[in-house]
Amino acid sequence: MRMMGKGSIAILPTAPATRRNRDVEYPYRPDSDFYYLTGFTEQESIAVLIPGRADGEFLLFCRRNDPGREIWDGRRAGPAGAVADFGADEAFSIEDVDEVLPDLVQHCERVFYTMGARPEFDSKLIGWVTEMRSRGGVGAHTPDEFIALDHLLHDLRLYKSRVELGALRKAAKIAVAAHRRAMAVCRPGLYEYELEAEYVHEFRSNAASLSYQPIIGGGNNACILHYVQNDQPLIDGELVLADVGCEYDYYASDVTRTWPVNGRFSAAQREVYELVLEASSAATAKVQPGNHWNDPHDAAVKVITRGLINMGLLKGSLKILLRDTKYRKYFMHRTGHWLGMDVHDVGDYKVSDQWRLLEPGMVMTVEPGIYIAGARNIAKKWRNIGIRIEDDVVVTRDGHEVLTRDLPTDPDEIEKLVGSQAT
Repeated sequence: MRMMGKGSIAILPTAPATRRNRDVEYPYRPDSDFYYLTGFTEQESIAVLIPGRADGEFLLFCRRNDPGREIWDGRRAGPAGAVADFGADEAFSIEDVDEVLPDLVQHCERVFYTMGARPEFDSKLIGWVTEMRSRGGVGAHTPDEFIALDHLLHDLRLYKSRVELGALRKAAKIAVAAHRRAMAVCRPGLYEYELEAEYVHEFRSNAASLSYQPIIGGGNNACILHYVQNDQPLIDGELVLADVGCEYDYYASDVTRTWPVNGRFSAAQREVYELVLEASSAATAKVQPGNHWNDPHDAAVKVITRGLINMGLLKGSLKILLRDTKYRKYFMHRTGHWLGMDVHDVGDYKVSDQWRLLEPGMVMTVEPGIYIAGARNIAKKWRNIGIRIEDDVVVTRDGHEVLTRDLPTDPDEIEKLVGSQAT
């Protein structure tokens, strides 16, 4: 509200419920921006901020209490609960929004609102302003500016508070335990979905849920970056890539490990794995305040390109191959992304067309990978090897903190863990 200034109003509807099929809905999750500002988790809600308003600056519109519906759908806070339990200065029934909110808008000079995120509400807001302008007359007033709310809000979300970092640490800790569990029970003959079940069990046992669709890719499936079918058997002698994270208190972890199904890397698998691990270490070392966003990626790319030359998978000089991005045949994604309430969290990667400098409180993933699909012009020993190592990293005042450091990356440690509880 300090950034908005007096004479402004910010309006933020939460996410609508989404139908999965027929009369079944997906599990409800509030909009991340809405939850960040309010801590309120109910659907059909709108947050309103009005800096300097004498009768209260933080308003919530929400569903009224309805004992009949609450028997079916669960308890509601209601307007009274929105004030008592969620800190709203005033709260109204969502049914009154068409009567109350236009009057609030017309007394403001600037409206902070993100157009396009909620098309139905876009139409409602535009309709209110159009009606105000059509009335005209002495004393009539409409806002002079519409400003994208997400520009201010997402910059705030980029810097995590102590409480937010606590939730991210917990999400990482649960994910680490889940990956350890999956590694320990892994053995040839299991199906990918059976490993997925181990993750879900660990998450739900710790009040967490999946933060994205799990990727459990055995063999060549690991070379499909967003493979989510998870329905194939795990084959003796192949690798399995597991990219699985959880959400705890609406904050996400995003973690990937790759290991041999039978607990022993082949010579070729270990060589590729150790190259990815070297790239991960080089990238993580660049997560330092004052470095820019792309420094970790540049470090990983250089290590991977040099290694691919040594393996004979790329030919030419390192400088030219880097310039021409030839590594993208085997490493086709970025080395990381912001992490927070959303797995691919908000925040600009560039400011004034320059890579953003890393600052304390920013949280990111570091996830180099190499994917060698089964092309015939590649030596057989390299075929169908897909490896990614992904950790969650916080920028600190004097360097970085790896939230997922307790999950092994050393190949010898991984071999000891894989299959240690298989039956």
